[in-house]
Amino acid sequence: MAWKTRLTEALGIQLPILLAPMGGAAGGKLAAAVTAGGGLGFIGAGYGDPAWIDREFAAAGNARVGCGFITWSLANQPDLLDRVLAHAPAAVFLSFGDPAPFVPKIRAAGARLICQVQTIAHTRAALAAGADIIVAQGTEAGGHGALRATMTLVPEVADLLARESPDTLLLAAGGIADGRGLAAALMLGADGVVMGSRLWATRECLIHPNHQKAAIAANGDATVRQIAADIARGYDWPEEFTGRVLRTGFVERWHGHEAAHRATAATIRADYMDAVATGRTDDAGVFVGEAIGLMHHIPAAADILATISTEAETLLRGRAAMVLSS
Repeated sequence: MAWKTRLTEALGIQLPILLAPMGGAAGGKLAAAVTAGGGLGFIGAGYGDPAWIDREFAAAGNARVGCGFITWSLANQPDLLDRVLAHAPAAVFLSFGDPAPFVPKIRAAGARLICQVQTIAHTRAALAAGADIIVAQGTEAGGHGALRATMTLVPEVADLLARESPDTLLLAAGGIADGRGLAAALMLGADGVVMGSRLWATRECLIHPNHQKAAIAANGDATVRQIAADIARGYDWPEEFTGRVLRTGFVERWHGHEAAHRATAATIRADYMDAVATGRTDDAGVFVGEAIGLMHHIPAAADILATISTEAETLLRGRAAMVLSS
């Protein structure tokens, strides 16, 4: 199937699938693999380590990729945007904060501006900033997000864009891990999807294999929205955002006991960071979404894109004919 949506035409890609810029997990190798597979890959700049950013752009080689930032964190070190723009990204993906201060430089560099939103208020702010593409992220997503669900947020944003900004593209994110999710997102009014968790569980991802294996052995009931992992790392996130993680021993110990956790977090931070880095899953906060219940193996990223696009094609071609047959 030759995919043709407004997204594929605007970005010059074969499949309407973008890699979520997962901080510390979506490195250059994974971003390049997604681009090679027909989508568009993004490096997740996370909280902004300049050397890490340069290394991961080098790992992407000559692949056409973008880069994503945690917007409130970028505001604390805005020079990082210049560093990324020097690598000529195809797009800059901003999430969790006001994008407006960064728009002039992104525009001047010729990069597309993608803004991820979790509410209608966020959507209006992104439109006011001049976003080319809006990503409506549901709470099912792994990592940070808010409370709205993908199934209702996406069509509501689609309706808003149709009324007020019809040239702005819309992508769906949150819980999308197979062809059913891609097909459903298109039916909800999206031009494509952003995928995190399913591409997190790939060979190219930077996450420790132990964390991946633990996630795919579980199901969607085994995740929870919490702030324990942020307290452990010393990150002060805005209150409206929490992080969805795997229910590990660490999470069960500290979720709901935030005051006690804050009192001791600094003294145990080194051990926590070691657990994340060395794959001691039960002692870590593992950012992953409800889609783990749809994930059962850890393939190459290109294989995932091929499978999902084939599944979605089969559904889009066949399901309507079956349901509407006379």
